[in-house]
Amino acid sequence: MIELVIDARRKDLGGFEVGRVLPFHSHRMVGPFIFLDQMGPAEFAPGADAINVRPHPHIGLSTLTYLFEGEIMHRDNLGYTQPIRPGEVNWMTAGSGIVHSERTDPLKKAQGGAMHGMQAWVALPTEKEEIAPSFTHLGEDAQPTYENKGLFARLVAGEAFGEKAGTPVQSPLFYVHWEMAEGVRAAPPPPKSKGGYSERALFVAKGRIEVDGRAFHEGQMVVLSASAEPTVTALAPSSVMVLGGEPVGERLIWWNFVSSSQTRLDQAKADWKAGRMSLPAEDALEFIPLPDEPAQATRAPEPVEPKPTEPV
Repeated sequence: MIELVIDARRKDLGGFEVGRVLPFHSHRMVGPFIFLDQMGPAEFAPGADAINVRPHPHIGLSTLTYLFEGEIMHRDNLGYTQPIRPGEVNWMTAGSGIVHSERTDPLKKAQGGAMHGMQAWVALPTEKEEIAPSFTHLGEDAQPTYENKGLFARLVAGEAFGEKAGTPVQSPLFYVHWEMAEGVRAAPPPPKSKGGYSERALFVAKGRIEVDGRAFHEGQMVVLSASAEPTVTALAPSSVMVLGGEPVGERLIWWNFVSSSQTRLDQAKADWKAGRMSLPAEDALEFIPLPDEPAQATRAPEPVEPKPTEPV
């Protein structure tokens, strides 16, 4: 019933920790989900550095940011400036190329507070890797929800449980947020043989759950076998992300770039080095250079030997 258990690897991003779940060396993707981070949980003191991700590029994927607590300000080179708050869905499709930043608004930074959320990357199907970039933001009440006897569920993206979310996904997938009171039982979407999906997983963002007689805690992903039809029981009040979908094929991932083509990755690196990808108009004073570039790089940094491409 359980194919694999993945423990999030904690990474310090400069005063703020994330738990890196995907990609994992022995299980690179779940459906089209190629990257999954848990942001926090953290509590920032007033005036302390919080989320401060300078402008950076993406190709070949969609990013999905979803918060339990806190706020992040999104800015991109399509002209969108959008605060992201708990329960809202921030869906950005990079396609042929996009640049964005993610920061804490100065007023929120001055106030301090909690930060906890998830960021996922969804690989685009091969025939749609180069679609035009786009941005969609959906409010807390814009997605299908369900609540009954200690279970709250929100369909964040895709289709599941007879509902369809408003996020403009490009391949079959589902992404669901469960809030479970202690003792509550629930089941993920069924396997593909029963009209569901080929690949499915559960990520415990908070609390403890039981699956197939085994207990799992915060920071663990449970990858289900293809035929599994488990019941999930909350052993404590828990926040669980349920995700999966149909595979889109092997992908290469290098830094923030995802593609089925090494040539395309190399072009994206060259484009970013040469300044051919514009910065957000409202956040154009700095940017993140390619890995191994000087920390204070100008808009046209000197070439360096890039890190090897990581197959996914």
